[in-house]
Amino acid sequence: MPQLNPSPWLAIMVFSWMMFLIIVPPKILAHIFPNEPASRSMEESQTGSWSWPWV
Repeated sequence: MPQLNPSPWLAIMVFSWMMFLIIVPPKILAHIFPNEPASRSMEESQTGSWSWPWV
């Protein structure tokens, strides 16, 4: 049964984990988000009351 021979599958597993742990994280961490959230000011905004036409 060839699937029980660990030599090719062990090398494939080691190389794939090396790729996931060494190559991929720096590429993901280097991603820059185009829209950084703006900080809100500490003062509260003034909202006016609505004039409902049916009241």
